[in-house]
Amino acid sequence: MTTEKVTASFSPKRSSNGHRFEQPEETTSSVGGAMLPKFLSDLSQDLVEVTLELNDDNDEIVLCSVAPASDDMSAADGILQRSMSATSRRIRRTFGWLRSASSRTTASNSESLEFALSARDARRLKAKLQRKRSSARRALDGLRFISRTTVGANGAEELWKQVEARFESLADDGLLARPDFGECIGMVDSEEFAVGIFDALARRRGQNITKITKEELREFWLQISDNSFDARLQIFFDMADSNEDGRITRAGVQELIMLSASANKLSKLKEQAEEYASLIMEELDPENLGYIELWQLEALLLQRDVYINYSRPLSTASVAWSQNLSSFMPKNLFRRLSRSLQCFMLENWQRGWIILLWVIAMASLFAWKFYQYRKNRAAFQVMRYCLPVAKGAGETLKLNMALILLPVCRNTLTWLRSTRARSFIPFDDNINFHKIIAFAIAVGIIVHAGNHLTCDFPRLVNSSPEKFAPLSSDFHGTKPTYKFLLTGAEGVTGILMVILIAISFTLAARRFRRNMVRLPAPFNKLTGFNAFWYSHHLLGLVYVLLLIHGSCLYLAHKWYEKTTWMYISVPLLLYIAERSVRTCRSQHYSVKILKVLVLPGNVISLIMSKPPGFKYKSGQYIFLQCPTISPFEWHPFSITSAPGDDHLSVHIRTVGDWTKELKRVIAEGDDSTSVDHQARLVHIGNLDQRGQPRLFVDGPYGAPAQEYRNYDVLLLVGLGIGATPFISILRDLLNSTKTAEEQMNSNTETSRSEDSQNSFTSSSLTPGDKKKPQRNTNAHFYWVTREPGSFEWFKGVMDEIAEMDQKGQIELHNYLTSVYEEGDARSTLITMVQALNHAKHGVDILSGTRVRTHFARPNWKEVFTKIASKHPYSTVGVFYCGMPMLAKELKVLSHELSHKTSTRFEFHKEYF
Repeated sequence: MTTEKVTASFSPKRSSNGHRFEQPEETTSSVGGAMLPKFLSDLSQDLVEVTLELNDDNDEIVLCSVAPASDDMSAADGILQRSMSATSRRIRRTFGWLRSASSRTTASNSESLEFALSARDARRLKAKLQRKRSSARRALDGLRFISRTTVGANGAEELWKQVEARFESLADDGLLARPDFGECIGMVDSEEFAVGIFDALARRRGQNITKITKEELREFWLQISDNSFDARLQIFFDMADSNEDGRITRAGVQELIMLSASANKLSKLKEQAEEYASLIMEELDPENLGYIELWQLEALLLQRDVYINYSRPLSTASVAWSQNLSSFMPKNLFRRLSRSLQCFMLENWQRGWIILLWVIAMASLFAWKFYQYRKNRAAFQVMRYCLPVAKGAGETLKLNMALILLPVCRNTLTWLRSTRARSFIPFDDNINFHKIIAFAIAVGIIVHAGNHLTCDFPRLVNSSPEKFAPLSSDFHGTKPTYKFLLTGAEGVTGILMVILIAISFTLAARRFRRNMVRLPAPFNKLTGFNAFWYSHHLLGLVYVLLLIHGSCLYLAHKWYEKTTWMYISVPLLLYIAERSVRTCRSQHYSVKILKVLVLPGNVISLIMSKPPGFKYKSGQYIFLQCPTISPFEWHPFSITSAPGDDHLSVHIRTVGDWTKELKRVIAEGDDSTSVDHQARLVHIGNLDQRGQPRLFVDGPYGAPAQEYRNYDVLLLVGLGIGATPFISILRDLLNSTKTAEEQMNSNTETSRSEDSQNSFTSSSLTPGDKKKPQRNTNAHFYWVTREPGSFEWFKGVMDEIAEMDQKGQIELHNYLTSVYEEGDARSTLITMVQALNHAKHGVDILSGTRVRTHFARPNWKEVFTKIASKHPYSTVGVFYCGMPMLAKELKVLSHELSHKTSTRFEFHKEYF
């Protein structure tokens, strides 16, 4: 027998008779894949039996024995062929380096042709090897039919009890109908998908049934709740393998996609199921056999990370440095509390000193007025402490009625935001402070009016003539009756103010303002934004009544004792001036609608002409008025165009009375304007001739997001239409990047030209000649929405950023909450189609942009941790616009991560 020289070494764990073949560090074409077939071929010439032991744990091939073959040549030949085939397959399956080397030498070595596998067999072996890798093991956790809570015996048992209870309520005569299977197992919104599971499990039993018993349901449940990936994969495969031949055709893949799209309410994906089925077949069936097998579907799912990483945008760069979050938390309890208090003070000192100053002012005024009327012996003898308490509360009411106007003087606040006052005054909390003062006014009214009506008035009316005598001059010598006190100027104005304030405050409550209170007609008109808007204007009458009320005091007669006008005159004049400026400016800022874009999700985009001299910052907002609808109503909308654009744009969601009416008026202006779910562009050149409504613009007004340049890193979080304030910021960042690149290129060319002419002149340029760059260098934008059509709103911006942002400064993350989380069986195939299409065409199947869409809701703690790890010792501005519930979570995380890491997070929420 001939032998061939190979690289070999003795294994220290075995006897000297055992050889271990190891992959050389530098593999040549004569080693590995080419060596093994020739070695076995040479053995076959002398018909010997070679026993090899494969060790999967440490990639070893151990030669155990070499024995002569039996005399029966035909039997030996058959045994040898089967042994060689099985051995070769196992060797190649276990040791990828053997297979790859063999494939490189097959064309040049005809002796190894009998061991060459078909293309599909080779891919099958490669797929099995891939399963052992760590990325594949992570994928094994996916393809869940049941929630993660099934992990653990107790969780699964608890879920079965819930399924059993639902069976009892849904079953008819002890039988559960096929359409009710989804609701019974917890897939309430995925009936078609659940029916597919039902049919697949029924086919396993060789049955074509429409109803099952509880025992059969239990058997079905055990199969779909099996934690084994292989079991779940087999069910998923069987859902498309309707004829049970172990193969899925293009039609079967299309059916799976349609079931997944139906479960996730993705109608657009359902319409394109055939196209995406072809994409999967093209990937899994390159031999064009017309079908795929179980292992191919498994390989597709196990290589999920490979496809997703390939399709991931450049902006989602990996993080090389990470913070040890625990190292920043002191272990000593006292130091931990000290650090927490320090961080709390750092985050809230602006609010703290404002509130403290306000409380001190109220307490001082209350004490001063209390002491003043306590000294009035005559009045105090009659009305005792009721009068000082009522007068003290009245004095705080004067202060608060003056202060409540300041937080809504938007022009003044916008101007103050651009001054150094922003460093110690929390302008972002102006609406919150407005609400706090309103609450204090309500408390003050209760104390003031309550003491008058229930305490000092009765005491005054029922006082003896002797005690009343010193006060008779204050009441023109006549002892007043209770009716006189109520019907006098002071009583009437006070009662009217209480009524008007009660109406205004009630309709301004969140449940009324947000139309969450359902009232029968015609009282239903008392809810909604319109009711809030008009009722708030009743407060103008309240200030008139307050001036009258403060000038008709019984116990104060000198002008300087009647202090009401002193409190409210300046704030009231400032507010009146603000409204006057607003009215004049809105007449000057009349705009023309250039384009109207009707978008999915009941959203319209208005692109308007930019008024002369109109300047704004990214993140600010404007008020719009449409006189055709109402000459009094103004509604706020975030500006979505960038300051450098030659137009003004807003995105409006039609959810209220005014916005719906605006959409109707615009649609009536041109019959070609469509309100379906297809984005339609309407050029207003024709619309003006048909009487399109005029719009007036008031603003711009300051918002928290306009301060984005003051931070090193930005975290922008928008829910649904709440993304609008940040689109302008993204556009501005993109424009700034373009300008910087153009300036850099221009400076480079100029520098080269000057160098060629005069190197000394070029070298004398100072750093001060260069424009100071903006502070923030990175932005992370997270857009969370329920409707896939929402991505159409800012599709152009997303694509432009993904294309222009070569340095990875802006990370874009779209999240679709209507789709089940990644790993759920109902979204697994969608994830793969998404990754395949993005890798091949560079377009996301859900958003239609280059930005890949994630499923379900973000794990915000992971988001914050990632940003803290990527940007140590930086200040991150967290800007949020959306529902209040998430605002609380983001605020808590900002506070928590600021404590635990070297990165400081400052949270801001948009208010209107």
